[in-house]
Formats: sequence, C-alpha cells, structure tokens
Amino acid sequence: MKIGYDAYNSPIGLIHVVVDGMGVRKVEIFEKDWIEYKVKNDPIPKDEILCKEVISQLDEYFKGKRRKFDLHLSIQGTDFRKMVWNALQDIPYGETRCYVQIAEYIGNPKAARAVGQANRCNQLPIIIPCHRVIGKRGNLVGFAGNRTPTQKLLLQIEGSI
Repeated sequence: MKIGYDAYNSPIGLIHVVVDGMGVRKVEIFEKDWIEYKVKNDPIPKDEILCKEVISQLDEYFKGKRRKFDLHLSIQGTDFRKMVWNALQDIPYGETRCYVQIAEYIGNPKAARAVGQANRCNQLPIIIPCHRVIGKRGNLVGFAGNRTPTQKLLLQIEGSI
C-alpha cells in the first residue's frame, strides 16, 4: 500500500500528515510526538503529491476558508472510538461540547471518561476536531494529554473563545 508524509507550517506550528492508499492516516501537531511516530513507523517516504489535498484543506482551515474537511480517512480503532470520532465530526465549527454531551450523543451517558480516552487516541486532530471537546464547566482539559494551550489556539481560530 502506498504511504507518504508531508509537513505544513501552520499558525500553531509544524503539522505532519501521513496519507495511505485509503486516506489520511495521521495528523501530528506536536513535533516530539511526530519524531516518536516516525521512529516507530520508519520508513515513511516524503510524498508531497499524496499529501497535497490534506495540506491544502488544512491551509484553508487556518485561513478561515474551510469549516469542515472533505477527505478520505484511514481510521484505525475500536468500534467505540470510531463512534466517538464520528460524533466529534458532528460538532459544528466554532462550537464546543463537553465529554458528557458526547457520551450522551452516542447513547452511552455514563461513558464520559471513555470518550476522553477516545479523544486522546484520535490520530487525526483538527480533521476530527477533538479540540472542540472541553470540560463540563467550560474549562480546557485533557487535550492531547495536557496541551491545552494548543487547544486554546485552535478554538480561538474558530472563534469559540
């Protein structure tokens, strides 16, 4: 299967994307995590052509011209995680939801913690907008571990905060 990566210099820093024959496989917004991923999955060749559409849509997003992504995704995860990730894609641009609301939305109101774990395992941040999920008191919590400054920047770009 064809696979390749490219990088995009965004307003939040360098973003690496990995695309395979099925679609977008990985979006990495933190350099340290990209290095770890690349070491575990080496060799991944650089392929600007394969990644061109993803980079283009990310650029449109950061310029305020795109509110929803239209890309084929190569998602790997449990059925529960896929259900959560689908729910995240239903959160409108510029809006937020809390973990409990996502749990209720997927029909499992007691699964707020599991929703948080699914968010943490999201391999396609921004495209699958886990940054739009916040604490029930409106606070920024748990984004990519505890990298809430990046979450805040993404929400500011969308006009959510």
